[in-house]
Parts: sequence; C-alpha cells; structure tokens
Amino acid sequence: MTTHSVGIGSVKPNELWAYERAPMIIYWELTNACGLSCRHCRATAQPEAAPGELSTEQAIAVLDDIVGFATDGEALPHLVMTGGDPLKRPDLAELVAAAQARGIGVSLAPAVTPLLTREKLFWMKEIGIQAISLSLDASNAEYHDGIRMVPGTFDATLVALDHAAEAGLAVQVNTLVTETTAPDLPAVYEVLSQHKLMQWSLFFLISIGRGSELVELSPGEAEKWLMWAAAINRESPFRVKTTEAMHYRRLVSAPLLRAGKSWAEIEAGPMSRGFGIRDGNGIVFISNLGDVCPSGFLPTVVGNVKDTSLVELYRNTELMRSLRDPEQFKGRCGVCEYRNWCGGSRARAFAWTGDPLESDPLCPYQPKPV
Repeated sequence: MTTHSVGIGSVKPNELWAYERAPMIIYWELTNACGLSCRHCRATAQPEAAPGELSTEQAIAVLDDIVGFATDGEALPHLVMTGGDPLKRPDLAELVAAAQARGIGVSLAPAVTPLLTREKLFWMKEIGIQAISLSLDASNAEYHDGIRMVPGTFDATLVALDHAAEAGLAVQVNTLVTETTAPDLPAVYEVLSQHKLMQWSLFFLISIGRGSELVELSPGEAEKWLMWAAAINRESPFRVKTTEAMHYRRLVSAPLLRAGKSWAEIEAGPMSRGFGIRDGNGIVFISNLGDVCPSGFLPTVVGNVKDTSLVELYRNTELMRSLRDPEQFKGRCGVCEYRNWCGGSRARAFAWTGDPLESDPLCPYQPKPV
C-alpha cells in the first residue's frame, strides 16, 4: 500500500489556479451499460456494454499509469468511477481494490436502478468508497421520472439517499438545470433539505449527446438562478455548487470584493476550493473505450489509454495545455478579470461555437480588461 494522500481535493493548483502536474479528479466511464435511458445522457447509455470496453487487465494498467502523476510522492488524483452505471461492471470490486492498493481514492456515480440496493450501499462503504453521487432532477415523481424515462426512479432515489446516509456514505446530489427544470429548483431544494447530503451540484445543461434535445437557459435566466443558488448556499445545511456554470465563482466573489476583501484574502478562504476547475483543468475524462477527453462534456479525444499514457495526454497534448491557459481564451473570457478563478465552460464554448477557447455563451458578464 502506498502512502499517497487519497482525499478528494488533495491535488492542488499552482498560483494561477492551473492544475499542470495532475488533475484533481479523473472521471472514468467504466461502461456505458445502464438500466436507465435519461433524456439528457451525455454517454448515450444503452442496456448492455459496448464492444471494445477496457478489459480488467487494461483497466488495472490505467491505474498503474495514474500512479505516475505522483513520481515524487505528491498527492494523486481522485478517481470517480462513472458510466453508464459502474455497477454493471462485473469487475467493479476488483478495480476499486486495485485503485486503493495504489493509493488512489475512489468515488462512485451509480445509476438508481434495482442494482442500487441498501446492501450495495453498505458494501460501498465497507470497501472504502469515499462518496457517491445521485441525481434528482425534479421535486416530484412525474417530472423526474419523465427525464429518467423509468417510472419509480424518483422514489428510489430518495430511498437510496437515506440508505446512503444510514451507511455513512457522503453523497452529492446532481440536479439538471434547463429552461424547463429551473423553476422547480426551489422545490427540489425543499425536498433535499429533508435528507442528509454533503453537496448539491446544479448541472447547467450542455447540449451534447441526448442533452441536445433539451433547452439551455438564457444567460440572463442562468444569472438569476446562480444568484439564487449563492443566496441559499449561505444558509443551506449542505454545500451548493455548480457544474458547467463556472461563472458562479464570479457571482459569489464579487460581493466580497465590493465589501473590501482583497483578491488574496478570497483566494486564501474556503470559497476558493473550486477555483480554476473546468474542462481540462483539474478534470480529465476516460471513456469506456479508453478515449481521453478534457471532460465528459467536451468530447474532443486527445488520445487513448490503450496506447498512450494518461499522464502524457493530460500534461502535454496541445488541447489540454491550452485549456489550462486563460491567456489563450478568446472574446470576453480572454480579457475577464475572473478568468483564472473561473475560465468559463470550455465544453459549452465548444458546443456552441466549435472552439473550446471561445467565450462561454452562458455568461453575460462584460469584463473589466485585465
């Protein structure tokens, strides 16, 4: 067993909030097999595994490669095993054990299907899973099950949330934010407030995969809901964060700057722990076939772990390097004073313009040039 730190967030950025040495989190799509058929699925999951998914031996070789991010005893990235549904991988227990034997901390993103039993959640805790994520996209069964396309998923998610709490598992709940789901967010918050969770992540839709069938918020509406999230975060029993809405960091920081706090004081405080993290900076994604992308929502392949080191692909490919360098960003993101803290959604820029270095079209802010 190694002595590397395995806690979530152990890898730290440099002074410019760039994760050059290693990502903080590796999202690994172990399989695209899943019992659900969600309307916004990035992975376009299917009932059974696709041909060509990484074998057990290939997956363990990837774990050996990940250890190479810490050649001098530094912290290793945290691994989030996702899908599809990782519970559909018959070798899941073996892969979790192999990761932990190498000092790599593991979290899981299981689908809420009949495979996710109370016993399975207790098993996750016993084998050392650090956290899990569950999705709740509406405050009632009609709307949630309509998105997940399987009746009963809403009730099963709340049961799983309570069983995870009973097992002592930390839980992040993910909620999709679209033009149609946003008005329901306050009601979702009220539902979640009756349960125990570590964190609530509002995922602002990226129009890729099946998600292209849904409608993103306008910049003005997104700003309104981000300000609402910032307000409830001050009183919420759990942390409220965003996914693919990086300009939330501007909204929560700006009032502190206006109140007289310095940029250095904000960077030294707890609010900064998510600063800089975006597609390709602090995050990297491995598909079920071994393809490596900046994130699951920016599906530009920079290589494959079957024939190239993940360390090499993350550190040295041109696209990955550019995503960690706001000096290369274009338009408003390129001149924004918050660009190191925020950086915008590179995935949304790509989805809308074909260029991941363009401005994030969801952010309406007119920056003061740096």
